[in-house]
Amino acid sequence: MSFMPRRLLLSPLSAAVLAALAAPSVYAQASAQESTLESTALGTVTVTAQQAATKVTTPFIETPQSVSTITREQMDHRGVSTVQRATDYTPGVYSNQVGASNRFDYLVLRGFSDGSLSNTFLDGLKVMGDANSHSSMRIDPWFLDSIEVVRGPASVLYGRASPGGVVALNSKRPEFEQGGELRFRVGNNNQRSAAFDLTGPIGAEQRVAFRLTGIASTADTQFGPAEEERYAIAPRLTWDITDDTSLTVEAYLQDEPEGGYHSGVPYEGAVVPRNGKQISNNFFDGEADYNAYERTQRMAGYTLEHRFNDDVTGRQLLRYLNSDVVLNQVYGYGWTSPTSDELTRYYSGSDESLEAWTIDNQLEATISSGFMDHTLLVGVDYQQRENDVSWPTGYFHPVNAFNPVYGSGPIEFYAPTRERHEIDQTGVYLQDQIAVDNWRFTLGGRYDWVNIDNTNRDSGDTSSLSDTQFSGRAGVVYLFDNGVAPYLSYSTAFTPTSFVDESGDLLQPMEGEQWEAGLKFQPNGSASQFSAALFHISQENVATKVQPSDPYRAVGEIESQGLELEAQTQLTDTLSVQAGYSFTDITYAKSDDGNQGNNAIYSPRHQVQLWGHYEANKGWLNGVDVGVGVRHYADIAADRANTETVPDYTLVDATIGYDLSQLGVEGVETRLNVNNLLDKEYVASCNSLEYCYFGAERGVTASVHYRF
Repeated sequence: MSFMPRRLLLSPLSAAVLAALAAPSVYAQASAQESTLESTALGTVTVTAQQAATKVTTPFIETPQSVSTITREQMDHRGVSTVQRATDYTPGVYSNQVGASNRFDYLVLRGFSDGSLSNTFLDGLKVMGDANSHSSMRIDPWFLDSIEVVRGPASVLYGRASPGGVVALNSKRPEFEQGGELRFRVGNNNQRSAAFDLTGPIGAEQRVAFRLTGIASTADTQFGPAEEERYAIAPRLTWDITDDTSLTVEAYLQDEPEGGYHSGVPYEGAVVPRNGKQISNNFFDGEADYNAYERTQRMAGYTLEHRFNDDVTGRQLLRYLNSDVVLNQVYGYGWTSPTSDELTRYYSGSDESLEAWTIDNQLEATISSGFMDHTLLVGVDYQQRENDVSWPTGYFHPVNAFNPVYGSGPIEFYAPTRERHEIDQTGVYLQDQIAVDNWRFTLGGRYDWVNIDNTNRDSGDTSSLSDTQFSGRAGVVYLFDNGVAPYLSYSTAFTPTSFVDESGDLLQPMEGEQWEAGLKFQPNGSASQFSAALFHISQENVATKVQPSDPYRAVGEIESQGLELEAQTQLTDTLSVQAGYSFTDITYAKSDDGNQGNNAIYSPRHQVQLWGHYEANKGWLNGVDVGVGVRHYADIAADRANTETVPDYTLVDATIGYDLSQLGVEGVETRLNVNNLLDKEYVASCNSLEYCYFGAERGVTASVHYRF
């Protein structure tokens, strides 16, 4: 329904803040940029402060939580085309949950995969997809200035979220300096893309700036006839109404006529031989005439800010989202018999229409009270989502996984299930960041009202849940003069579930809590950052059941504990290194299905990432830059019963670039990127022994950038 929710308009803080609001972005305030970021036009950015973890600008070393930042420069060097690939070198994040599929940005944070489709935020507001459907929104990384990954619970500021963490996407914003960039890219699997990014002031008074960013891309995939195709454009306008009041209005329009591939194959045949044969990592289990994923998403909104005085600032962020999704897919699931070479095939379809509103009203104040300095943040936010879905199902003739023959039609189609998924959430939050000499304390609390309704649109039957939740966080950091900062924090999270019990009622939301202790180090006067974190997370009210046909009960518990190490440093003027290690021990601590004590799927016990980048600045190599990365993943459970594991695998990525200004061609750079340089064939992960996902084969792209 296209309307502004009445309760949203009556929000008490909204009424106060609406008097005078506006700002370029909660993530990119002009005043904050001067003190915390070094940038150039269209922005190579060195980040020394973060905002996703606290919603206000907070130095890396003063944040009592693990946060990693991926810069625009790093994304350009590695030639990333999805948010998944942008996080490949971030510890605590597993970006290969569904292998070579690029349909959704699956990200497993600290072992938790339950919220990976719904814990993405864009410019401070949740990207309101529906994890109980195929309507999961995506943003092309070409439109992003940086990505912040907050590991651990963040419900105190954002409401419903996975205890594993959140991923904050920060858009490119309008600049008051003229500039632009064109990028053309080609690669194997018929990859082709053209992109532009323009920005600058409008008018002689320098009060208005624009940004217009767009991309068109298409590619084949390694899986038969499946293709990827995307067109997107994002216009943005910033108006500095006064010296204290600013407004940014923005839109994001994206059309994907082809959504690629999203399917798996059995463990036997993919990892180990079946009847002496292996399934090819190019195997397509569907039918060309029944293979479609079309997604159109439209977003519009604004960010407003008004600085009342040097100590008090008010903000309001609002976004409207609308999307349409159409799915047609034939997929294999299990062998037809114990000795057969044929896979049983099913059909799944979907026709979905989603609308969502999100709004966040904030008031930030700095207060000095004797020996204490306070940065207070108080807010009221509201989220509403409604998704109408229609899901037809059916059966298709089997296919031989080793010698496929296509062209068969359906055996039977069934009438679609028609549902409406509705959720609205109102939250009130308060955060106080306290500075006392070298001590930094963070205290926060939030109260949420959540209403969920799932309605059968044919029968009218509705499953409903109305719940209230309190979320909290407390953290302390001590800043030694040499740049060392130990910290300790406690935080909680809640995650509503779409599962129903034997009475058809929605289960109570999952609840999580985390203890985290760590050490951060940032040498004085340096942009280098080093961190180590130990964490323990427990999540209760997890849906579980004894037999597959039994109803769910919210009696399960998941525990995740581990160690994360990260370093981002400039070793010399020409050599930078990014390194990370993660040890994640995540188990089903309590479960009715017989898997109690087992390791969770989708989570490597060990992850190692290392990326080195060298930029020559003299001699005959002047203008050349080279980067090489290694990623290693080990000990991934293939099924919940821990019957098998996914074989460990190591991937190598590389890039080489050349700045043609050394030849007198100003502003032009060429770049060659290769992912999975050694073309390793591997299984990335498994959902079960019936459904494992092949990893991406070697990907090669060549690009030309023109910056002006």
